[in-house]
Amino acid sequence: MISIQLSKEDFVYDIQGLCKSFYPSEQIVIKVDQKMVSKDADKKKDWLRIEIEMSDSLITLVSHNQGRSKKYQKSILSTERRAYKNILKKLLYQLLMEQTGKQLPWGTLTGVRPTKLAMERLELGEQKEQVVAFMKEHYFCSEEKIALAYTISKRELDILEAIDYKNGYSLYVGIPFCPTRCSYCSFPSYPVEQFGNLIERYLEALYKELSYVAGKAWNKRLSTIYIGGGTPTTLTATQLRQLIQKIKALFPMEQVVEFTVEAGRPDSITEEKLKVLKEEGVTRISINPQTMNQKTLDRIGRKHTVEQVEWIFRLARQMGHDTINMDLIIGLPEETPLDVKKTLDRLAPLDPENLTVHSLVLKRAARLNTKYQEEASGEDYALEGQSAAMAKETVEFAKEHGYVPYYMYRQKNATGSDSDSRENIGYAKPGKECIYNILIMEEKQTILAVGAGASSKFLLPMEKKKIQRVENVKSITDYIERIDEMIDRKESFWRKHKNAFSNQ
Repeated sequence: MISIQLSKEDFVYDIQGLCKSFYPSEQIVIKVDQKMVSKDADKKKDWLRIEIEMSDSLITLVSHNQGRSKKYQKSILSTERRAYKNILKKLLYQLLMEQTGKQLPWGTLTGVRPTKLAMERLELGEQKEQVVAFMKEHYFCSEEKIALAYTISKRELDILEAIDYKNGYSLYVGIPFCPTRCSYCSFPSYPVEQFGNLIERYLEALYKELSYVAGKAWNKRLSTIYIGGGTPTTLTATQLRQLIQKIKALFPMEQVVEFTVEAGRPDSITEEKLKVLKEEGVTRISINPQTMNQKTLDRIGRKHTVEQVEWIFRLARQMGHDTINMDLIIGLPEETPLDVKKTLDRLAPLDPENLTVHSLVLKRAARLNTKYQEEASGEDYALEGQSAAMAKETVEFAKEHGYVPYYMYRQKNATGSDSDSRENIGYAKPGKECIYNILIMEEKQTILAVGAGASSKFLLPMEKKKIQRVENVKSITDYIERIDEMIDRKESFWRKHKNAFSNQ
């Protein structure tokens, strides 16, 4: 067990995240004075104890291990929170590196958006050499990860500057219904067999929220639209057309540069629905197999075949869809790097414009996590140490087939010996990048989000807290019954920050 004693309750999340990166399987217990911060109780004697003393002028860390102690200390010149946190994490990183004898590819960075740092430096006008030096000196990142962050950030910035993103906002519309619930899923999604009777009432509530959002003076132009879920194509073709037409009637479409519908599950897609999407002006769709190994599809609860994926994809091509994304997940139950290679080999002839590679991290809300905890010895469900090899297969495939990485985020709360390899990376053929993905990941625009489980992210550059959220309830029934409350949440936020919106 790792026991950490803090002088005050600051930076607990960052400290715990960095310790977990070095000791993924160890229990981390943090105390402030004698107050327990972690919910975990002491179950065994701690073999590493760390004392952290924080003052305005000095940070002191002392490690105690097997009767030996060592002190790490740094004077503080600035109490600005970000600078203070970086010094603290660098000291803690040095301590943990000496304890374990290992370095982390992302260094002290534990957040989900490491590319934001590189982009900030590029926006300041720095050259590549300066960005590299900054990330190496301040965050101890490896050359490989710095190169990845720089490549993606440079690509993102070039794409965003071409669309005048600073004067725009984006719209997210959530459809939380699915054909079935996949065993690894932790998102709000409701199987249509059980909840299909609520779809019409849900859409009525959704239209009410859309009408409210469209009527406010956000003082920005609509840049992108993303209909996600769940699985939007769980809706019938008629319902899908009505939804898109409603959006087009309510919002000015003249400057919309991208309209995405995450069709997702192949077993929810029909020729008629593909025709609706094309006729209504959708510019980008997703057809997401996750894997092209039938045994795995069956194991995770996907009710479609590999052949069905290929058939639907080719049908979409025949209907004129020329920007198609395909999602893959590496680290699915019992899969090996060879299985990932087989999936990629099967996707190669389809030649999708986008390929998004997700690394599986089992969340508490996923049924697969419960099954893993109750039944698995470890090797059946989590092939520990193989994520890096799987990721390497996707990187090599992308290079070979002309894909360029254009956005990335790290998995939150990833654990395991290869947890630093668990990144989600979007690859695209040049000119086919998903702009919405960049905007939401780099937090460069306000995202107005409607629907159950949707979370609006407001960008307010002139305020102290630049990113602020307004969230909707996750439950479909609660959303339907409390739709006026969801609207009131946005209205209250708008009234409070009305001047900030008008001054943008």
